[in-house]
Amino acid sequence: MGVPALVKRVELPRIVIGNVLATVALILASLAGAYYHIGFPVFSRAVWGVWGAQFVVWNRIFLSLGKYGFQSWVGGECLYLILLSWDPGYEGRIPNTIPAETGMTSAQFLAYFIFCIISLPMLWIKPHRLQNFFYFTSAVTLIFFVVLLIWALATMGPSGFGDTISSATILPATGGPGSTAWLMVSGTMSTIGSIAAGILNQNDYARLARRPRDAIWGQVFAFPLYSIFASVLGILVTAATQVRMDGEAIWNPPTLFVRLLEKDNSAGTRAAVFFAGLCLVISQIGSNVPGNALAGGIDLSSVFPRFINIRRGAYIVALLSPIVNPWRLVNTATIFLTVLSSYGVFLAPMTGLMVASYNIVGKQKLNVDDLYRGDKSSVYWYTWGVNWRAPIAWIVGVVPCLPGFIAAVDMTVSVTDGATELYYLNYLYGFLASGLVYSLLHFVFPDAKSAEFVRNSPSAKELQQQYETRWDVTLAEMPELHDSSSDTSKHMGLETTTQV
Repeated sequence: MGVPALVKRVELPRIVIGNVLATVALILASLAGAYYHIGFPVFSRAVWGVWGAQFVVWNRIFLSLGKYGFQSWVGGECLYLILLSWDPGYEGRIPNTIPAETGMTSAQFLAYFIFCIISLPMLWIKPHRLQNFFYFTSAVTLIFFVVLLIWALATMGPSGFGDTISSATILPATGGPGSTAWLMVSGTMSTIGSIAAGILNQNDYARLARRPRDAIWGQVFAFPLYSIFASVLGILVTAATQVRMDGEAIWNPPTLFVRLLEKDNSAGTRAAVFFAGLCLVISQIGSNVPGNALAGGIDLSSVFPRFINIRRGAYIVALLSPIVNPWRLVNTATIFLTVLSSYGVFLAPMTGLMVASYNIVGKQKLNVDDLYRGDKSSVYWYTWGVNWRAPIAWIVGVVPCLPGFIAAVDMTVSVTDGATELYYLNYLYGFLASGLVYSLLHFVFPDAKSAEFVRNSPSAKELQQQYETRWDVTLAEMPELHDSSSDTSKHMGLETTTQV
């Protein structure tokens, strides 16, 4: 089973272009956090209103829950490799009491359970203290995949690459949605869509930077280079191992190593599979903890500030994640990954609203104090706590892409070529359309209080310096900052505007 023969012609350009565009969106979406040290839930109040922000925050919470469960199952598959390396007959030694229709065995579920347990201690560590751990996991992941690539290329034999990177194609270069050009557009948007959730809440991490340039330049080069390298490496490894896998292109590393162990369970192969499983487990923890558990924890702490801090929120996400039945999501991986990469249909407009609100409507000026006021005295109260312009602009960015989205998920649904092509442009269209409509609505129907603040306040640079000076204190001077619960408000529940 080979993949479409467009990879060489289409995949590399869409990987590069997609990650470059994703980097631009990532930087623009993180400016409020970098300059004002506020997280995604707090800044969303400036965009949607004090209470309107609940819509976008809950959207991100449910997404974190699903993704944490799915990625934990993938982490369980990686840990399964370690167990197999110790005992190639591991699967047969664990009595299977789970019905076949669930798509898993007791042995696989045990590996998933162990992965979930070993991930829990990492959730206890506060986000700003995880930096060294992230350095470690990134280094381990990078080294592992470089070694994997070298092994795959050195041992692929005289047959060379499989047809995964063949440049032959019978598709037209241009034309309808089935042409090479439109498939490249679709692949580019899918590349961005696969990390759309991380782009949306990037302020949660940019706010922890000591200086704005650290958050900006730290992402400008590292993110696209790492992402492009990982994607290209995956294509090359799959192509280099395709022939020895009897022509099947295996894209999932755990599956690849299981097949290798099935072909040769010698001591050398088992040792290699053990270290591969160990590296992959470390990699999954390193991405699942910040990308899903902490992201959901931060959002939950903003919704229930009196009862939940970041740590408690992260544990809630972890404990509730099995309810999404991640093993079933993996069994329908094609549909789930389509939904996940296409969820940018809903997230891109939210990101576009944030970028337009900060850079165009607010002119990079924020009244941080009023972001923590939950009554009409706040300049971000708008109309009954909701900025009605935001949902209208969001709908404009979402609805036109929905027919194509539905057809992509349900292959029995047929739509026009135009609807398919607009769906292929989903992230770019949603980001730009919603941002433009939001800006126009604020121009035509300005909100009196927020517009007055922007008009009469000092320059953006002076405001940023004002808040930077106010918060330039040490943890020793403010012991209450040691509790991550200080990261949410007490005008929505807290009396402090400080974030850590």
